[in-house]
Amino acid sequence: MTTTTTTAVAPLTTHDAEILLTAARRAAEAAGVTVSVTVLDAGGHLLAFRRDDRAVLISGETSTRKAYTALQLNAPTADLVDLVKPDGPFHSLTTALDRPLLFIAGGVPVHRDGTLIGAIGVGGGAPEQDHSFAVTATAALA
Repeated sequence: MTTTTTTAVAPLTTHDAEILLTAARRAAEAAGVTVSVTVLDAGGHLLAFRRDDRAVLISGETSTRKAYTALQLNAPTADLVDLVKPDGPFHSLTTALDRPLLFIAGGVPVHRDGTLIGAIGVGGGAPEQDHSFAVTATAALA
């Protein structure tokens, strides 16, 4: 009889979420941008959220939807933008689900040992900036 040993990947913790949130906010602050940051676990549950005092109000909603979209599709939202354009293969995906997805750069999945464990979303800057802040945050966790 052969036994296979599998090692469970540690889930995203609140401590991890704070590392992600802090790294994203520091990157945004260094760029002079006020943002909202959302961190979700693998089940899509909120682990951390922070909106800078001067960030536009809608950034809280956009950061959360970006994180959710990155989580559900296991891909950075920056990589999905062209797929939902009118001639794209997923053009109807934006309205297909009960919970809205948002295909604007700034959402990034979070992996540990190759396993999806959550996602981060950043909103408030230009899409390229938000993406950069989220990528910086995931690098800080690694």
